Formats: sequence, structure tokens, C-alpha cells
Amino acid sequence: MFDSPVWHAVVLGIIQGLTEFLPISSSAHLLLVPWVFGWDHLGLTFDVALHIGTLLAVLIYFRRDFFQLTADALRSLARKPVAGPEEGRGRRVAWAIVIGTIPALVVGGLFGGTIEGVFRSPVVTVVTLSVFGVFLLLADRYGEKNRDADSVRWTDGLLIGCAQAVALIPGVSRSGVTITAALLLGLARRDSARFSFLLAGPVVLLAGLKAVFDLWQSGGPEPHLVTPFAVGIIVSFVTGFICISGFLRFLQKKDFVPFAIYRFLLASAIFYLLAASYLES
Repeated sequence: MFDSPVWHAVVLGIIQGLTEFLPISSSAHLLLVPWVFGWDHLGLTFDVALHIGTLLAVLIYFRRDFFQLTADALRSLARKPVAGPEEGRGRRVAWAIVIGTIPALVVGGLFGGTIEGVFRSPVVTVVTLSVFGVFLLLADRYGEKNRDADSVRWTDGLLIGCAQAVALIPGVSRSGVTITAALLLGLARRDSARFSFLLAGPVVLLAGLKAVFDLWQSGGPEPHLVTPFAVGIIVSFVTGFICISGFLRFLQKKDFVPFAIYRFLLASAIFYLLAASYLES
């Protein structure tokens, strides 16, 4: 039972749903767990399933925000007069998200394959988990935290978007690095996470569409992986949805220190496993 593809789909779906939104790196966990337990990679089909699940989680949880931001952006394109301060803020945030999406698309499109090939290793993950854990601690400690997500400007979106592009390197954490950038720009903890999740929407959507296209080009899922595919979608969606809600409530009163400490502990565990494996070889 515990060595079946369906069981692997359940475990990795839970991990994806949690770590996609917490600042602890989904790529590090999805690289580490199969490595530790010696599981075979389920292939492109399963990667698609996990991303579809977390995409649905963020789109459904923030459905009203995305609908309103899209409407505000379209009214801006149509050059309609601003109806009031609230719509003006909505247009500004919408364009900050659009501009913030560009760096990850450019870097991913030009160098995504190279980054995946060069940096996807446990050694790199140890370094990135540790270094960006320190950055998260410093940003949480010294960021002014006096702005809300509605105050975001296009320049903020560009800077946070550049940080998001760095998250293509395994172990950095997309949510972690964008939250760190938002904190350094003065956003409050909860608003940093909220803008990070809103910014994730277009990137996760486009990444999911690309994964589906790649899967279609490869001939679709193999018959024996259809069930793990469905399980991966459901589990990562449910877990991701719950994680977003719980994380935002947590940040109303708490800080990011526990997540930085977890990053250090995870990096230490990976380093220990690497050292033990080297000494045994």
C-alpha cells in the first residue's frame, strides 16, 4: 500500500499543497522526499497534477480579488474614468501584478531549462534554504511593516517580481522570496503574504498551462497514472486551500521566525543525509 503510486500521490500532494504557499520551498521538499524514500519519479503527469491542484487553490480562494483586479485592469485598458479611490487602488495593484509577472516569465522562458538542470541538486538546496532563510529573518525583523497590499505600486510589483524570478532556483521558495521582498518594501506580514499569493496566480496559471501543453505533446498521461494524477490534483488543492486560509490567520498575530527556523533545520537534515551518504560511499 505505502509503496504504491497512489500513496505517493497522497503524500506528495499534501507536501505540495503546504509548501507551495508556506515560505519553506516546495521544490526542496518534492526533491527531498522521493530521494529519502527511494521513490521513482512519477513523471510529467504528476508534476502537472500538483500544479493544477495548487493553481485551483489560489484561484478559488482569491476568486473575488482576481475577478475585481481583472475588471479594474480591463477598465484601465479601455481608458474609462476612475470611479473612486477604491477602483484607483485596484487598478494600481492589478498592474503591479501584471508587471511583477514579467520577470519570472522572461527568466523562466529563457533560462528555465538551464536553471533546472544546473541547480536541481540537494547541495544547492542546502545553500538556498539557509541563505534565503536568513534573508527572511532579516526582512521580518527590520522591515517597517506599515503598508497594506492595496498600497502596492508598479515599482513594488517589479521588484517583488524580480525576486519571484529567483525562485526558479530550487530551495529558494517562491512564496518565501516574494514575502521577503514585500517585507523589505514595508508591507505588513499578512499583506506581504496576500500580495505574494495574488502575484503567484498568473505565474502558476501559465506554468500549469505549459505543463498541460507539454503533457499533451507527449501523448497524455499513461493509463496507470490516471488515478495518481486525479489524486494529486484533489489532495494538493484541498491542502493548498486550507494552508492559504490558515497561514493568513496565523500572520495576524505571529511572525515568520518559525518558518526561517524550519528552513535551517531542513537544510541541516539534508546536509546530514548528504554527509552520511558520502561517508558510506
